[in-house]
Amino acid sequence: MATPENHHGDSSDLETAEKIILRWDSTTSEEAKEKNLIFQSGGDRDEVDRYLKAVDELQRHISSISISDEVKAASSTIQIAMARLEDEFRNILISQTSTFEPDSLLLDSSLSSSSFASSSHTELEDDGNVEEEEQQQLVDLVLPDESGSDSGSRRLSRSRRSNSKSTSSIREIDLVSPEAVSDLRSIAQRMIGAGYSRECVQVYGNVRKSAMEMIFKQLGIVKLGIGDVQRLDWEAVEVKIRRWIRAAKVCVRVVFASEKRLCEQIFEGTMEETCFMEIVKGSALELFNFPEAISISRRSPEKLFKILDLHDALTDLLPDMEEIFDSSSSESILVQATEIQSRLAEAARGILTEFENAVFREPSVVPVPGGTIHPLTRYVMNYLNLISDYKETLIDLIMTKPCRGLQCTNDPNNPDMDISQLEGISPLALHMIWTMVMLQFNLEEKSLHYKDEPLSHIFVMNNVHYIVQKVKSSPELMELIGDKYLRKLTGIFRQAATKYQRATWVRVLNSLRDEGLHVSGSFSSGVSKSALRERFKAFNTMFEEVHRIQSTWSVPDTQLREELRISLSEHLIPAYRSFLGRFRGHIESGRHPENYLKYSVDNLETAVLDFFEGYTTAPHLRRSQ
Repeated sequence: MATPENHHGDSSDLETAEKIILRWDSTTSEEAKEKNLIFQSGGDRDEVDRYLKAVDELQRHISSISISDEVKAASSTIQIAMARLEDEFRNILISQTSTFEPDSLLLDSSLSSSSFASSSHTELEDDGNVEEEEQQQLVDLVLPDESGSDSGSRRLSRSRRSNSKSTSSIREIDLVSPEAVSDLRSIAQRMIGAGYSRECVQVYGNVRKSAMEMIFKQLGIVKLGIGDVQRLDWEAVEVKIRRWIRAAKVCVRVVFASEKRLCEQIFEGTMEETCFMEIVKGSALELFNFPEAISISRRSPEKLFKILDLHDALTDLLPDMEEIFDSSSSESILVQATEIQSRLAEAARGILTEFENAVFREPSVVPVPGGTIHPLTRYVMNYLNLISDYKETLIDLIMTKPCRGLQCTNDPNNPDMDISQLEGISPLALHMIWTMVMLQFNLEEKSLHYKDEPLSHIFVMNNVHYIVQKVKSSPELMELIGDKYLRKLTGIFRQAATKYQRATWVRVLNSLRDEGLHVSGSFSSGVSKSALRERFKAFNTMFEEVHRIQSTWSVPDTQLREELRISLSEHLIPAYRSFLGRFRGHIESGRHPENYLKYSVDNLETAVLDFFEGYTTAPHLRRSQ
């Protein structure tokens, strides 16, 4: 390709150059009208070289002459040349845009580690189907107006989240073919050298901005104002967030990076930054309008995890953006992205505090049937479990301790936590423990709404045990909470189990005591049969009542249920066996012994297996034959 040269041509060279230029003047030349384009695909490359040399010759002539008439004539010819080059410049850009392949934005996972594919799968784990995502085409990377069939609800059933941080992920692609880049650079050099830089940049900007708009449309990035986002259902917003993250990675790491390289290739140190910003500034502002709207939207607990996803995505993209938007003219885009990241972080902190307060204030007073796990307990622990999945991010974001409970007050009317006993753990862990303290306090308050005292203890036992098991089942949560607080919770549910046994079985077991059965001064057996019959009758009545009621209670955890049955059996069965063995003969020798000796030891052992099964109707008690 011809390049400008700095030497004087003679008059014959000038005349030849003028003829070549005028031959391609479409306003006067029939040949130019018929041929249409100099830089056409498969065209005469020699003619391209001749035309560029002619422009160079004319520009050299203008720079070397001082006679006004000659300058005027040459300037007129150069205007014709610039008009032609402007048309050629525009046509090359448009022809390359029209042959753009959408699939070129899809990044092949078989490429090097700088490929986008490896990092894009991070967000796909929400959907639980990475294999399907690997087969998706560009249309699946959209951010559509409609929410589609893909459910956005992932509030409490999210699969484990992998590290979203990626290594150097910029991947530049050819937005324009290398041959076309060479031609565009040659034209730009002549136009800028002749003082037509404004026209050159304007044409370039108009065409490439249109191309950028087409790419955004293909990626499904649509204009959504703050009001538009806030009017959407959150489930629809969740879908848009996941898809925005994928599209944003393509835009920054592929589209913007490639656009910048194209500007550098064409304008080579002259006006590339001006052209780049002319093209991408509007699109970049449009791209980041969506997360900005999310960052200032109304806060609520279910939004936390998608806000963190957005925060992580921006955090992941910022190093790439710093590399792409590295000039003073593009600083505003980087500043906007950084400010949005900061607002998302602040939103996450605010939501966590609001969640803690919501746990404390949760107002439901209707007891859950059978003393089983309260929905609040499940919600809170699943929520904390998800928070632990984001601990890498949140440990950096949560820098202050909970504002309440800074010292132990022993006030029974308020949740309490002695932070001095939890030295050395992170502020995030303190917030999570504080949330569990408030949950436990709320559960204690809810237990008071049970009319049956033993059932209130079963309720506390079930729910605190559930909290302990959820912590133990999550290595991330366990690492944050630590053994010390877990031991405290274990003591609480075991204490509740002990309180249940005392509230239920002390009275029952009292009916099997010896006191009051022996007749003082009697020369008979020394046992009052009437008192003994009353004892057996009282035991039968109380046990039947306990069985009828507590077989409808629920202890969902199999191991805990079995441990509780074993514990009560260890107190009940030996006491009953001893009492029955010592006094059976006194009842059997009297009238209607079957009315008093209703149950064998085996009958009781079998009946205990019905306890805490959550039956709708109590099963029938089997009597001894």
